[in-house]
Amino acid sequence: MSGAAPRGAAARGAVTVRAAAKINLHLGVGRPRPDGFHPLVTVFHAVSLYDDLTVTPALDWRVETHVARHVDDAALPPDGDNIVDRAAALLARHHGRDLTGHVRVEKAIPVAGGMAGGSADAAAALVALDRAADLGTSDDDLLALAAELGSDVPFALVGGTALGEGRGERLTPVADDGSWWWVVVPAAGDGLSTPAVYRRFDELHPDAPAQPAPAGVLLEAVHSRDPDRLAAALHNDLQPAAVDLRPDLADTLAAGEAAGALRGVVSGSGPTCVFLARDADHAREVAGALRDDHPTVVVAHGPVAGAHVVTVETR
Repeated sequence: MSGAAPRGAAARGAVTVRAAAKINLHLGVGRPRPDGFHPLVTVFHAVSLYDDLTVTPALDWRVETHVARHVDDAALPPDGDNIVDRAAALLARHHGRDLTGHVRVEKAIPVAGGMAGGSADAAAALVALDRAADLGTSDDDLLALAAELGSDVPFALVGGTALGEGRGERLTPVADDGSWWWVVVPAAGDGLSTPAVYRRFDELHPDAPAQPAPAGVLLEAVHSRDPDRLAAALHNDLQPAAVDLRPDLADTLAAGEAAGALRGVVSGSGPTCVFLARDADHAREVAGALRDDHPTVVVAHGPVAGAHVVTVETR
């Protein structure tokens, strides 16, 4: 985990932590368990689209969010009721002490886009607050707290490529020596609610198996370092539900593949679409072809690190 920063003197100034977006190279979904959660077998992959979170020492608590031009701020949760607040409260309770500070979130990961932007912010908050207050939280405890916050938050701490099981919170790192290039196309307009996509999945698949589709073919493709094999192995059981709720996504997927992408898939529960390219130059070509008809197109690569400290002031 890159999240638990090296220990030393407590930060006396601002601490900035960077956390990456994720895509699901494989997302197998089973029918709901008795507790209401869907069992998952997924392969997470962190890509170079980031949110930065800065904690500045203060006597009170405040969170403010600033979004990039391509991020829809209308989809942000209200002040005082976002995952950063919940992460701070959970960490404070774990250590039995109050935590204060002014938090600034610089968002570039789409909101409600299927790329776990909220989970990235939660992971960044755990790491930044831990370092700012010199709490010394162990990696194991950070991962346990992350799992309480959401199924994708542990991966946001770990980064790289990883197999996720259970609700996605049980992680096994995957050796990934590939250099994978992606074109990311956030959908214009409203995002998609993850619970709504799962409900539509249940409606479309009332006979879904108890055990999700395994990820063996995808893992073999990752180990091959062959983009054509990876393209053929990409799999998302939630894609039909997301496309059913947002039919325009089918047009976006078709446009990306017509532009030369090896394969396009909906990212997680959507509505962001991601396209695998052969290399960096190919990704830029595909992105250029898509920009005339899509307001935001971003080139990214993976795998990249999980939540990690980028600046610490010790003045």
